[in-house]
Amino acid sequence: MPTTKRESFYFGLIMCLGMVVVMTFYNLLINGLIGMVPIKGILIQLMLGFIIAFLLELFIVGPAAQKIAFSLPYDKSKKIFVILSVSFFMVVGMVLFMSLYGLGTAYFYNGLGEESLFISYFSIVFKNLIFAFPLQLIIMGPLVRYIFAKFFKDQRMMESGSIS
Repeated sequence: MPTTKRESFYFGLIMCLGMVVVMTFYNLLINGLIGMVPIKGILIQLMLGFIIAFLLELFIVGPAAQKIAFSLPYDKSKKIFVILSVSFFMVVGMVLFMSLYGLGTAYFYNGLGEESLFISYFSIVFKNLIFAFPLQLIIMGPLVRYIFAKFFKDQRMMESGSIS
């Protein structure tokens, strides 16, 4: 887990990149847009989605999720509880915000159809939540923590002179 602001920045960067890539393709798939959206459009969506997600994570959702997670009454000395709590609030916050982005993208490419804006938004939120929670808890969270620990552990050891 990150211990400094710099490490938190890089951790968030890696996590956002992974989640945005997977969630973008998931949303294209469930909305039937694979094959309809040109490669250039997908690349633009990935870049724009990443920028928006990272800014949200850095300035709004991340700080709010940590504040809420650390204000709850549970044993914070157990790392797993902290990870699960922060992850839960991060996923909820990011899904609520990024589903607005997804709603705009879906509307741009194929309209909303017969559903109201409200129903469309909550439909997207529901679909994203049921996919993002397992993705975050089972795949991306452990993968990013592993990559992060390996990179920063090695970097700390080199900076302290432990590795020649």
